[in-house]
Amino acid sequence: MDAVGLIQIDSVNVLVRSQEMPLFSRLGNHPRTLIPDATDAGELFEYWCHEASHLPVSMYPLLQWRMEEARKGSMWPGLQRIAKSKPQLVNEIRDRIYNDGPLVAGDVRTRKGPKGSWWDWDDGKAILEYLFWTGEITARRRGNDFARVYHAPSDVLPSEILNAPIPTETEARKQLLLLAARSMGVATASDLIDYHRQKGAIARPLLKELVSTGELEQVTVSGWRDIAYMIPGTKQPRDIHVRALVSPFDSLVWCRPRIERVFDFHYRIEIYVPAPKRIYGYYVLPFVLGDKIVARVDLKADRQNSCLLVQGAFSEEGVDHAHVARELLLELQEMATWLGLANIQIGDNGDLVMRLARLHRKS
Repeated sequence: MDAVGLIQIDSVNVLVRSQEMPLFSRLGNHPRTLIPDATDAGELFEYWCHEASHLPVSMYPLLQWRMEEARKGSMWPGLQRIAKSKPQLVNEIRDRIYNDGPLVAGDVRTRKGPKGSWWDWDDGKAILEYLFWTGEITARRRGNDFARVYHAPSDVLPSEILNAPIPTETEARKQLLLLAARSMGVATASDLIDYHRQKGAIARPLLKELVSTGELEQVTVSGWRDIAYMIPGTKQPRDIHVRALVSPFDSLVWCRPRIERVFDFHYRIEIYVPAPKRIYGYYVLPFVLGDKIVARVDLKADRQNSCLLVQGAFSEEGVDHAHVARELLLELQEMATWLGLANIQIGDNGDLVMRLARLHRKS
């Protein structure tokens, strides 16, 4: 977490929940309880940062301004309208969590009629989300059905965090920009602003202030149109020994304009594209080797048959196919072990699958 700062949460589970992948990409085979263990130990909590995210508890004071925006209705005004119209229900739900312990949305279901809008949220769920956004309740884990489990903040966050001084909105926003810079190494203003979903009109002047105080340094990067920023003294590693399959929701690739600029890699997730119109597949992961993205792989976990399905594997232009296929197979074998899948099945889509299949038969 020191390196990436946060882990985005997403419900897609065709391979594995996306929040598990960043750890595998960086650690390889590891106990899959690391995130639940960290949340239970009071090291992580969940809040909206770059979408729904696992965050170090140290970031809680830095997000108080966002919680205040939610209270004012400038985040999701529809939630505030529902909460204002039903103050008694707001108090009942908050008090129930504070007095009786954690609950999920199904525990406060209020709708008796047909489904409505807001992702089928009834008033109970909407009020839970309002309380969550405003920081009056929080969360640290999801249930087996991916439902968020809501807690009182005192059940999740250490007392020293709850009692820590709250920075001003300006100072908190600056700290978030610095955290983003540490995570990305070198980045444009747009990259830094997107990392924690800040507003450009507010954040861009703060970048200038951080440069003037010496906390950020402006640099130019060959081939980049915009000025970039970095923490002074940031060093580029001499050798980059990386072999990693990366989730579409990983911080390395979630900003699509950035990965085109850094890796010359055009990437779009095709989950919501009709099957006949997909170019690469349903759930395609970039494959990083060294300091380049060298391939993309369409993966699925067939849990019933204990098999990792490699439905497609496509090389990027100019790579050594034989070398990429060897390294990719090693990564796939490690992934299968990590997921507890006994077999790997290579499909027939893409220019790497034949090499992969031959190597797999020999392994």
